[in-house]
Amino acid sequence: MSASSPATAPSTSTENPEPFRVNLNVVLTCPECKIYPPDIVERFSDGDLICGNCGLVLGDKIVDTRSEWRTFANDDQGGDDPSRVGDAANPLLNGSQLDTTISLGQPGSSLGRDLGRIQSKSVNDKKDLALVSAFTKISSMSEAYQLPKVVQDAAKEIYKIVADDRQLKGKSQESIMAAAIFLACRLSGVERTFKEIWYLTNVPKKKIYKVVHIIETILKKDGGRLASTMAGSEANRSGVVQTTNAGNLIGRYCSHLGLSSTITNAAEYIVDRVKEEGTLAGRSPISIAAAAIYMASALFGNAVSASAIADISGVSDGTIKTAYRFLAEAKDSLIDPAWKTSNKVDMDALPKA
Repeated sequence: MSASSPATAPSTSTENPEPFRVNLNVVLTCPECKIYPPDIVERFSDGDLICGNCGLVLGDKIVDTRSEWRTFANDDQGGDDPSRVGDAANPLLNGSQLDTTISLGQPGSSLGRDLGRIQSKSVNDKKDLALVSAFTKISSMSEAYQLPKVVQDAAKEIYKIVADDRQLKGKSQESIMAAAIFLACRLSGVERTFKEIWYLTNVPKKKIYKVVHIIETILKKDGGRLASTMAGSEANRSGVVQTTNAGNLIGRYCSHLGLSSTITNAAEYIVDRVKEEGTLAGRSPISIAAAAIYMASALFGNAVSASAIADISGVSDGTIKTAYRFLAEAKDSLIDPAWKTSNKVDMDALPKA
């Protein structure tokens, strides 16, 4: 008996299957006309795919994939408004803000306008209308001083929190706005002084100062709502509105004076040393910043007069020279020793106290 040969196992291909590719050579043609190139027309109104030559229906229930730009906003004006939704909800206002808008109606008729006015009065909240008016004023004042949007949003949030508080009863709306902008600048790290806010809002400094202290007490009680707006702010994370820092004013003052970054950094170093040594304890941050710039500019050979610094900072040149007198007496402890060894500064160029 002959031995049977073992059965051959089926060969299994280990090769990966070829990936799917669209065959671009496949062309849809009309089976009746058979013309090339084919004349295929999509009729979106009927949902059909037809031959443009003989009219044979090649497909039906075709889905229209074009954008649905349709609106009734400007039908009476013959305009084109491709908006599909309304305005985004404003988180600074109350309610859901799902309002109904009535169009103007037929040309020459005031019916639509009258209905819209009546509907607006019945739906819009008076508090929201007052907030919108206040927010508009805050935005215009902030833009006049070129304050960033984060400051505007923070000022609006502060105003919304404190506007109806009993502690501010009797205070003018302008003073509350001015205080809100001032505190928003501090929270955002964009330092502005009371005098600058006074120039911006025409509210006296004393009024701003009083309202700021009242708002600070209110914000300490309701800091959670402000935290959502000022997320990431060092001042807000600590829960305390920080006081104005002289070092934060130097960069802006030096920029207005056209001074170099070397003088700016030197002035900031002097301010830090002044704070550690307590040389100008009790003086305003504006005076300290101005005196530091006056000293640093003279050290690095680009001396700026006290009157020029006074025009930028808003303090008198006599105040700057008085503060500089204390800096000159303590110059050995305020000046970086590396400046002397590298011959970057000229100690003899310092103005005489």
